[in-house]
Amino acid sequence: MSSEVPGPDSGRNRTTGAPAAHPDDPPSSLRFGYGTNGLADLRLADALSLLADLGYDGVGLTLDHMHLDPLAPDLAARTHRVAKRLDALGLDVTVETGARYVLDPRRKHGPSLLDPDAGDRARRVDLLVRAVRVAADLGALAVHCFSGVVPDGTDTDTAWKRLTEALTPVLEAASAAGIPLAVEPEPGHLLATLADFHRLRTALGDPEPLGLTLDIGHCQCLEPRSPAECVREAAPWLRHVQIEDMRRGVHEHLPFGDGEIDFPPVLAALAATGYQGLTVVELPRHSHEGPRQAERSLPFLRHAEQAAAHPPHRPAPASPQSAPPHGAPSASPEGSSR
Repeated sequence: MSSEVPGPDSGRNRTTGAPAAHPDDPPSSLRFGYGTNGLADLRLADALSLLADLGYDGVGLTLDHMHLDPLAPDLAARTHRVAKRLDALGLDVTVETGARYVLDPRRKHGPSLLDPDAGDRARRVDLLVRAVRVAADLGALAVHCFSGVVPDGTDTDTAWKRLTEALTPVLEAASAAGIPLAVEPEPGHLLATLADFHRLRTALGDPEPLGLTLDIGHCQCLEPRSPAECVREAAPWLRHVQIEDMRRGVHEHLPFGDGEIDFPPVLAALAATGYQGLTVVELPRHSHEGPRQAERSLPFLRHAEQAAAHPPHRPAPASPQSAPPHGAPSASPEGSSR
């Protein structure tokens, strides 16, 4: 993808090369955002202004030291200022909790909800409860979280027991705040697939605040069904969506067009569900060119949405994808936890 399309073709977007919107195209039913974990080199105020200027509907706000630090003093006052800024810019928000080193400067995403040490698990629980309070103060659509990788020496039954016990107080806080908790299946984690989400949902008794974060790239990476089929299956529990390109069996978040996903059917399926939350671009490895990727991503998605509304003749669906081994989808540097 080049950043500029040469030539005098006025019928194309000069930033992305995508065909320009047609006056007869239906209005968008999907609401797109961009994740601040892909804008880590920007101050939060600058990142929010950028996204508003580009026409995004919202932001996936990762609580981290470079933006809204959940562990620094005066969290409530700082959150109030961010809420005012979001309101002034007309941006919706989902709170994300995937910061790599926010709790431990030496362990990526550590400690997790599966940590052998009860005190360490409690630190992650406290972070998620703080995230729920922040989300309530921001008027957020949901709080995102994930299970974590099964620690060495821990059997899966023990890991599932720790996960359900650790999430119980978080779900209680979410229920009290009226904020959905959207758990994300993450390749390589204990909770890696949609089937694992349903196992968690059943084990917890299907509590009302429990919802799902669906990462479209993860569906391409790991699920046995196509991303569009995953959207349709997930629809009743869908509270947050992350989107990027990806290849089968390789957990590497890619800019749009660099992977294998056919996006118009995915966006058509998402629109058909009536989903009202944010669909957030998730490019955490591209902060070094975050503004450029943010500028390119929204026109790509809007064009894919237009293409979904005017689909060409498509061949019969392919047979189901062959699923990589559960929990071990990738040998790429990105690995199993972004």
